[in-house]
Order: sequence, then C-alpha cells, then structure tokens
Amino acid sequence: MTPANVPAASDSSAASPPPGVRLTGLDAARALAIVGMIAVNVGPRGEPGMAGFVYDLPVGRASILFVVLAGVGMSFLTRAARAPSGRLPWRTVLWRSALLFAGGLALQELGHNVSVILAVYGALFLLSLPLLRAPTPVLAALAGILLAVGPVVWIGVQLASGTVFQFADPDLSNDVPHLLHRIFISGSYPVLVWCVPFLVGLILGRAPLTDRRLQKRLVLWGGGAAAGAYALSQVLIRLLGQPGDEIGWDRLLSAVGHSQMPLWLISSIGTALVAIGGLLWAGDLVDRRLGMLVSAGRLSLSIYVAHLFVLAAIIRPEPHTLLRGYLITIVLSAVLVLLAHLWVRWRPIGPLEQLMRLPGRR
Repeated sequence: MTPANVPAASDSSAASPPPGVRLTGLDAARALAIVGMIAVNVGPRGEPGMAGFVYDLPVGRASILFVVLAGVGMSFLTRAARAPSGRLPWRTVLWRSALLFAGGLALQELGHNVSVILAVYGALFLLSLPLLRAPTPVLAALAGILLAVGPVVWIGVQLASGTVFQFADPDLSNDVPHLLHRIFISGSYPVLVWCVPFLVGLILGRAPLTDRRLQKRLVLWGGGAAAGAYALSQVLIRLLGQPGDEIGWDRLLSAVGHSQMPLWLISSIGTALVAIGGLLWAGDLVDRRLGMLVSAGRLSLSIYVAHLFVLAAIIRPEPHTLLRGYLITIVLSAVLVLLAHLWVRWRPIGPLEQLMRLPGRR
C-alpha cells in the first residue's frame, strides 16, 4: 500500500514520501471526510431508527478526520524546515492562513445553515508556526495537555460567566473581541479543543506512513481508542448518571459528537486513525478501484466550498425527511466526486487548491 511509483518500506525506519509524491490513501481519506461532512451538513440529524443511526455516524467524526489530515498536510509542507539549516515556508503558511480565515468568514454569510470550519483552519495554521520545528515529544506532550485542559477550560468559562455557549459561528459582522471569542472558545469548532486533532496530524505527518507495520498499528491503536473511549463513556454514565442538559462538570463523561469533551476527542481521533491507516494499507486497492475517490481528495477544499454554495442556492430549506437527506447526500456527493475526477483528468490541481499556493510559486 504505497503511492504509485514509490516502493514499499521494508522496515519501520521508512521515511515519509518525498516531495511531489502523493499518498493516494490520504487523498481517499480526505474524500471520505468530505463526503461525511456533506452528509452532516445536508441533514437532518438525530432521526430515530437504524437509518437515522447510520446517517449520524459521521457526526463529530468526519470533521475530526478532516482536521487530522490538515495537520498531516501541514507537516508535509514544512518537513524541509525540520532538516538542518532548513527554512520555514512561513510566507506560504501565512498566505494559506489568511485565505482560509477570510474565506471562512465570508462563506459563513451564505444561507446554507452550516458551521463553516475554514476560519478555524486559518487560525490553526497561524498558531502552528511556532511549533513546526518543535521536537515530536513536545508536540505529543502539548496535545496531551490540551486534551485534558481544553475541555475543562471550555466548561469552566461557561460556569464562571453564567452563560452557555450557543455555538455561534464567526462571520464578517463580528467585532474583533466577539470574533476571537467564537474562534477560540465558543463557536462550533473552538480552537481550544480542535487544536488537539490538528496536533495529532502534525505528529502523524512526521511518521513513516509508507511503512505497512505502522499502517496496521494505526488501525489497531485507532480502533482501540475509538471503541475504548466510547465504551468508557458509557460505563461512566451508567455508574454516575447521564450528563444533564445544563452545562456542568458531568459533561466530561460524554463521548457525543461535538461535545468538545476528552472521550469524544479520543474516540473520534481514533476513528480518524483507523480510516487513514486502513486506506494507506489498502493503497493498491485504492489505486485500482477508488480512483474517483482519490481525485475528490485532491480537490477536497474545492468540493467543500462548492457544496456550501449548492446548499445555499439549491437545496435549502430541504431536506425535510431522512429519506430526502439520504437522496440529496448521495446525489450531491456523487456529482461532486465525478466532477472532481473529470477535473483531475484535465488538471492535477483544483482551482481553490491552486489559490492556496503562494503567488509566484508554481
């Protein structure tokens, strides 16, 4: 399971792919994340029955997978800076951060009824600059600290202020204090919490991802984390009681999607590692059978933005039923994946992906 034209690693010392070579398993994982986010954003959510349960599976998982992959991509982008005398591509990072931040705020103004994650991406990219050369143990320690502290601070601020966060998303109408508050703590994707999966991605991007043993370990360890954290949450809830509707310290028991709690983070990051490790391990199958998914992964940003425009211009206020949600998700995802595949046959990089490149750089 290696990218095309790259030999399989024979031992655990294998390096990450050289610059210019893509791991198709990562592209497939990006596409999987995008399709999951489309399903979540189309809705409806919380419907009863097995069909509703299956439809809700990507909630709190697809977006975490996308953020982990963003960290992997940032790690790839800046790997040369970790070499002796390596230069940090800070201009490129700042350019991408600014575009994502401004674009995310502007896209939030559309009538799609979706929480746009791109402004938080921009903030994460900017905040990662001082960490891109940091030793891996430092990143791991920071991720562990924030995993424990971030959710506690998130709850504590609400208790101390006597207000409950309404997951209001940042947009162009916010003044600076409210904008920063929504980006860092009170929005749908508070940086205080979502920096953890991004840090995991930064660490993962330094690993020998072409090593088959590592790929299998990602599946096993990720699966154990995903199942174990969720099971621990259920056990604790049975012993201590279901968290109440009002914000309180009992919320720490939750593993519900977007609860911002540690057990949810561990479970969702574990699911992301399973997806990444599994698709890397199955790279030969991905190359032979999932070419359209790989193409969609290469245009993940373009597809994400496109689906927001489609939701705002064509679909809303639908869907009103779960069946319509399934149909809209399937059709929209299929059309966007097909268009991405046709685009890649014409040009290897998507329109918005090209925009992310620093002007003057090929």
